[in-house]
Amino acid sequence: MDSLNSIVAVLLAYLLGSVSFAVLVSRVMGLADPRSYGSGNPGATNVLRTGNKMAALLTLVGDGAKGWLAVFVAKAFALRFGLGDGAIALVALAVFCGHLFPVFHRFAGGKGVATAAGVLLAINPWLGLATLLTWLIIAFFFRYSSLAALVSSVFAPLYYTFLFGADAIAFAVVIMSALLVWRHRGNIAKLMAGKESRIGQKKRG
Repeated sequence: MDSLNSIVAVLLAYLLGSVSFAVLVSRVMGLADPRSYGSGNPGATNVLRTGNKMAALLTLVGDGAKGWLAVFVAKAFALRFGLGDGAIALVALAVFCGHLFPVFHRFAGGKGVATAAGVLLAINPWLGLATLLTWLIIAFFFRYSSLAALVSSVFAPLYYTFLFGADAIAFAVVIMSALLVWRHRGNIAKLMAGKESRIGQKKRG
């Protein structure tokens, strides 16, 4: 693994992850800053609370695409630039952490669900699809975005290990899952108290 190339790849991935599509899309479409209402989270679920479904969709696609792009490019040029599985794992973590702690937004980012989904799809389409299907099933039956994210976070490392075994990338998936659960700690408390807002519902006081 070429250490300099790996450092550059990780840095670029982090900067890409730091681009908040919730903020960008809201500005372009003339909507309020997503950090100023609802949960205050710059993500698709909170943008949906404005009632603008297109803005929420664009946010979802953008945040997912940046996660996918970072890992896809790293894998595509891995042989040319000497990037091993360890470097790809770090790129996956970097773009994900960029979304959580964006340098362009004072390190106050989203919860990372869409970006993590993009990362998983780039690692392996079957892994990403299995995790997305898990999210969709839970979201459809329970109507809680946070619960769907939590369940998917638990299953993603299990899916990867079952499909590919334990390696550096598996470790990265475990860390991403742990961070996702940690970012949803407030939602966990609200779920337990029966105060969590459902998908498309305005934020409860």
